[in-house]
Amino acid sequence: MKRLTKYVSFLMAIVFLFITFTACENKSNKGNGSSKEANFLETSELLTLNTTADEDFASFTAQNQVFEGLYGLNEKDEFVPAVAKAMPVISEDQKTYTIHLRSNAKWSDGSKLTAADFVYAWRRAVDPKTATGYASLFKDTVKNATEINAGKLPATQLGVKAVDEETLKIELKKPVPYFLSLLSFETFFPQKEAFLKKQGDKYGTTASHTLYNGPFIMKEWQGNTAKSWVYAKNKNYWDKDNVKIDMIHVNVSKDINAGINLFETKEADLAPLSGEYAKRYKNRTDFKTEKDSMITYLRLNQKRDGEKTPLANNALRHAINLAIDKDQLTKEILGDGSFAANGWIPKDFTQNPETGADFRKDSGSHLVYNKSKAKEYFQQAKKELNMKQISLELLGDDQEVTKTLFTYLKDKWEANLPGLTVNIKTMPAKAAMQLTLDGHYDMSLSSWLPDFKDPWTYSSLFLSDYYNNSMSYSSPKYDQLVKSTDTELATKKQERYQAFIASEKVLLDEDAAIVPLYQHQTAVLQNPKLTGVRKHSFGSPYSFKYVRLK
Repeated sequence: MKRLTKYVSFLMAIVFLFITFTACENKSNKGNGSSKEANFLETSELLTLNTTADEDFASFTAQNQVFEGLYGLNEKDEFVPAVAKAMPVISEDQKTYTIHLRSNAKWSDGSKLTAADFVYAWRRAVDPKTATGYASLFKDTVKNATEINAGKLPATQLGVKAVDEETLKIELKKPVPYFLSLLSFETFFPQKEAFLKKQGDKYGTTASHTLYNGPFIMKEWQGNTAKSWVYAKNKNYWDKDNVKIDMIHVNVSKDINAGINLFETKEADLAPLSGEYAKRYKNRTDFKTEKDSMITYLRLNQKRDGEKTPLANNALRHAINLAIDKDQLTKEILGDGSFAANGWIPKDFTQNPETGADFRKDSGSHLVYNKSKAKEYFQQAKKELNMKQISLELLGDDQEVTKTLFTYLKDKWEANLPGLTVNIKTMPAKAAMQLTLDGHYDMSLSSWLPDFKDPWTYSSLFLSDYYNNSMSYSSPKYDQLVKSTDTELATKKQERYQAFIASEKVLLDEDAAIVPLYQHQTAVLQNPKLTGVRKHSFGSPYSFKYVRLK
């Protein structure tokens, strides 16, 4: 899947990624009730409310509050009906989904939300005139999406049809085990054709140029440079009785220390922590960590400017991996609750379909710190490369946390692998990402957060023909295992699961193709009076529908 904009956003937000909440209760003179309001802080500006445009982290968060798809996620990240009134009816061959919509689902202008609104939005998502990178999610799954995106078929041939106002029929190109997960993702949300055409290019660029169907509507957002906006309760939302907060004020604040100060002065109910701050506050009773499936890792580039790099050597890649003490890195350097990633698929992300065991338990640990073994591999690499000294460049963004991380990695590598020199190269995140995509690096810091719940979103990244491989890694054995999960094993749950386990062993144990570093946890200080902020491990990171103020 294509997610460059979002991916760059994650790199820029690796430490400062947070939402801070300041809660208050305002007594209203209007009517006979009182209104509850909350004040949140975001770390970056909101770029777009157009769900079929390239998006950033703040945009995904915002869109998940003011729009709603066919399905959503509960507090356990289980799929539940949203605009759909029940789970889909799936054909025996698992290629046709029939979904019935709620009769009381409405747009914020009071008009009825219909199946045609989904058809229109999906066609826009794949039509080459309006499509963005996320068209790949449709191309991998929905019938004719690839041909439409290539300009070979009209958008009207997409495998989605409004049978009537409240019935949607979807035809897939093949069985897709994770398709239900996609139906909770923003790019699959509805859009009202008449409203969008009236707004033209202005659609989704300000609050007034957008129409909503979620638990909130957007107010006071003046565009992608705005430093504030408001989520206001949507009076026309089908489940409005379960939305207990009337208004959420959001202000952009990029200073993590400011959030802590607001918490300490009791002006904020939740504040993010990272690095030194997390270590300082970790023993407090109001300290907590939130789940996350984001994995930070290093790409090891095997070819640069058409020439093989030293990292094309298997022994060197193993040495690089085994020389890093990831437990020390996460506990002493990061200190925010993140933990060592001794595998590629995250912990608590996917489970054995027969036993329910976590993937990490079944797959085990890979490339665990082993100083003596790392030295053996390094000596083997120097002999095979006929080099006494090896120099590698380490590329990343210019945030302080990255610089701290890189200093640790450089010190560990050069101490544990005598003869290795690591040259640190940092720059703004967007520039570093472009160099990575262009293959102009030796080692590059990267992170991945899944759009949907399935190992495919991780494993597909390193297929030989995947656009985001960007490190000249190619393994026919790995390709065969991963691609089998999308073809002949798509409907064979246990065999598919085992193929993902086998492919991880090839990627790490056999090829040491990447360096998994750590799995993120978000550390926060939280006032127990604020509840109902749902943190998700895939897709949009937060849901505010159930926010409560005690």
